[in-house]
Amino acid sequence: MLLGCMADDFTGATDLANNLVRGGMRVVQTVGVPGALLKEDMDAVVVALKSRTIPAAEAVSQSLAALKWLQQHGCRQIYFKYCSTFDSTPAGNIGPVTEALMHALGCDFTIACPAFPEAGRTVFKGHLFVGDVPLNESGMRHHPLTPMTDANLVRVLQAQMKAKVGLIGYEDVARGPDAIRARIAALKSTGVKVAIVDVLSNDDLMRLGLALNDMSLVTAGSGVAVGLPQNFVATGALHAGTSATTLPHADGYRAVVSGSCSVATNAQVAYFIASGGAAFAIDAAKLAAGEPEVERALAWANPLLEQGKGPVLLYSTAAPAAVQKIQSQIGASVAGQLIEQALATAACGLVHAGVDQLVVAGGETSGAVVQALGIAALRIGPQIDPGVPWTMSVGDKRIALALKSGNFGGEDFFVKAFRVLQ
Repeated sequence: MLLGCMADDFTGATDLANNLVRGGMRVVQTVGVPGALLKEDMDAVVVALKSRTIPAAEAVSQSLAALKWLQQHGCRQIYFKYCSTFDSTPAGNIGPVTEALMHALGCDFTIACPAFPEAGRTVFKGHLFVGDVPLNESGMRHHPLTPMTDANLVRVLQAQMKAKVGLIGYEDVARGPDAIRARIAALKSTGVKVAIVDVLSNDDLMRLGLALNDMSLVTAGSGVAVGLPQNFVATGALHAGTSATTLPHADGYRAVVSGSCSVATNAQVAYFIASGGAAFAIDAAKLAAGEPEVERALAWANPLLEQGKGPVLLYSTAAPAAVQKIQSQIGASVAGQLIEQALATAACGLVHAGVDQLVVAGGETSGAVVQALGIAALRIGPQIDPGVPWTMSVGDKRIALALKSGNFGGEDFFVKAFRVLQ
């Protein structure tokens, strides 16, 4: 394997894997740290962790376990992937995990760059923009677990790290790989160990990728992966023009499970319903009261699937005010776990009923669903929207899965996804 990656949630893992596949790399995504070498042809592996919002010490432990497995299987470069909106708190987990990986690898410098221009994430003067607005003015300011209230990533990351954080500004990125390397050398001479990188376009990602060819550890969102495969092509380790997106055929029922409460996912739910899609809202308050919401949802969905009226949508997606209300009643952590478990149980019920094409919206929800289905690994397939590919479970039971980060995808995503798979 050429590139060994770990991601701090499941949709982030598929997002990263998607960009590597676009560059011609054959990619398998594992659910947690594998127990043995996978019997799949691959150039890169992405270990999907569920470490974004757990205590920092646990996130570090999981990440080091993933690193050990990747090192044991000969990976030439390590990639720590986090969200393109830099989801974290002053306690971590991006900073603590980065420092732990640097120490374990003996790495004296790395970058931090969540930019992914195709998905509307850019960095300029160290400030992260979501579309046309700074991070702290986007919907992320209302995130229930990691509200992002500061767009200055140097400041955000420095609060999480002991190491000194600096900036590789756009004036250096625009001048190309040699200028980026020179800026890295200058930063290192002043004691900087991690640098935020300005990126405004895919051309910037390609220039940055060339400058990272010998960096043992890369930390970034998925966008930086756009520029890495070219380095392996240049050495002959990867063949240029390789197509790695073909998946086995799936022809069963179709369904969507949505747990994200992001602005983007709210719009996707609304579009699906407005387009005539069949949808069932799972009420978090009723779940908290012990009512059989999942059973009701499946009793509603199964006849529609049998009648060929899919895809069906089961969702707990809600506006920020509604989310805050239930959190105030039972606590944010309890509410999140309750909804994740309910949607995972619902997904299992749908698969049992014959669904083998399943879209899941939300990073935490995707992790819960994949674990509940007992899926150990995924082969990465064609892209639906930037950052979101179809995948196929590896093993005897083949299920096509699209694991979507809450913030990703156009408003027609739930409708478009199944057309791509056909």
